[in-house]
Amino acid sequence: MNNKQLETYALVKKLLRHVSEGSDFYKNKFSKTGINIDEISSLEDFKKIPFTEKEELRNAYPLGLQAVPDEKIVRIHSSSGTTGSPVIIPYTQKDVDTWSEMMMRCYQMAGVTNKDRIQITPGYGLWTAGIGFQLGAERLGAMAIPMGPGNTEKQLQMMVDLKSTVLTSTSSYALLLAEEIRKKGIHDKIHLKIGVIGSERWSEKMRNRIESELGIKSFDIYGLTEIYGPGIALDCEYHEGMHYWSDHLLFEIIDPVTGENLPDGELGELVITTLTKEGAPLIRYRTRDLTRIIPEKCKCGSEYPRIDRILGRADDRIKIKGVNIYPGQIEDLIHKLNGVSSEYQIILSRFEGRDSMLFRVEVDVSEKDFEETKLAIIKAFKTYIGISPDVECLKVGELPRSEKKSRRVFDNRD
Repeated sequence: MNNKQLETYALVKKLLRHVSEGSDFYKNKFSKTGINIDEISSLEDFKKIPFTEKEELRNAYPLGLQAVPDEKIVRIHSSSGTTGSPVIIPYTQKDVDTWSEMMMRCYQMAGVTNKDRIQITPGYGLWTAGIGFQLGAERLGAMAIPMGPGNTEKQLQMMVDLKSTVLTSTSSYALLLAEEIRKKGIHDKIHLKIGVIGSERWSEKMRNRIESELGIKSFDIYGLTEIYGPGIALDCEYHEGMHYWSDHLLFEIIDPVTGENLPDGELGELVITTLTKEGAPLIRYRTRDLTRIIPEKCKCGSEYPRIDRILGRADDRIKIKGVNIYPGQIEDLIHKLNGVSSEYQIILSRFEGRDSMLFRVEVDVSEKDFEETKLAIIKAFKTYIGISPDVECLKVGELPRSEKKSRRVFDNRD
């Protein structure tokens, strides 16, 4: 092992001792699966430990993941629980400090300084979004403006009056704000220069539009409630993948079907181990997010390794007429087409046993060119994805906008 691998291995051994002493969740899991941590003598051995799955976290509700005594827990956060029992993650003060450090690094990588004013539009509460952005802003010494989501009129008023220089938001809300600023004709009163944007997949075309309309440089931030929250990775000024904080997190890429580890550079499912977390550490957690580890060193010179931008989720796959489609493929496709906007919906339906797909998309061309654009989209689908959907072209702004995440796929099949 090289020096970096030796450092990671030392953290792995410390983590395994920690969970073996304090985590009933992992003590039971290791007992059931016959794992003896004394036999883990390399990072290769570590890959023998079974994955941790989302369903196990749900079954541990409410505090089954806690790995330290109550007196060390200073807060909890929770997933929404919209698709099952919520997952509750307890944090020690050290966990909160580590999170704020990672968030601060993200701001610094994006060029944010302690002279900036950061308007925070993600939600506050049980989930990790808003408070994570705030922790990093305060650690950096910047002015946090904790707006939370929605109330666009108030957002714009504060953005103008306080001369906010940094926007943190979902890409959907950044686009909505950009369109409202244009409608109101107040662009000359906006002082934004940087956007730290995440929580949902967004295409290069959407990034270009947000940057153009808001006059900002944007940076893609990544995170999961189960791990820490936002701030575990961010793309740098070159936008060629996201740097992650390898002194706190171990990333692996696996085949989502077989579970086998894949070499650097190959696309697969991201698996994360929290190397230094105390309150609720996770070992080999399957995120379901699809990406790859980028083996080349980044032009920015950072020592922190990179993953590619999230290309979709393993469970976001759409299967129609025998063809598997991921949202990332759709976004790559529309990026190739002139006059086609970033905003789209996919409507799936079934009639008399036959599946069909309607692709509704906003286009920035005159109505007389709708038919030509529609035919170009159908041809691109056939060429790059292998299916021929029905296509409906819409004017820019006709699809609904969201203050949170945009819903793009509507599967009406039984």
